[in-house]
Amino acid sequence: MHSLTREPFPMTEQELLAQPPADYMNEAQQGFFRALLLSQRYELQARIEAEFLVLREQEINSDPADIGSAEEQRQWQLRLLEREKKLLDKIDDALELLAHGEYGWCRETGEAIGLQRLLLRPTATLCIEAKEREELRERHKRAV
Repeated sequence: MHSLTREPFPMTEQELLAQPPADYMNEAQQGFFRALLLSQRYELQARIEAEFLVLREQEINSDPADIGSAEEQRQWQLRLLEREKKLLDKIDDALELLAHGEYGWCRETGEAIGLQRLLLRPTATLCIEAKEREELRERHKRAV
């Protein structure tokens, strides 16, 4: 399990993007993404804990309209928590890839995912082309 402490960023985004392509996923870049992922993990865990507190502290109402409204709110919060838990799992998976030196490389093609894409979606495991093919396959399956 990863700690809740934040790591300092070893470089800025601009410094990261200014590095030559040959430096892709060098130690400094890996350090940047480790700090980014840990920071996102820390913030996400804080949000999840706050949502759980809200869920635990909700009052039980006797008015049927209030009960229905409260239950709808509770279901919405549970869906949000489920989505955030999935994101937490993706962050943990990305940190695991980093630990094994596999972060930043497409799991389908083995090509570089790219710094820009990883900045936008640090949990990405597919390069743009592979992700587009995956989405095309999913659309085809839904259409059939």
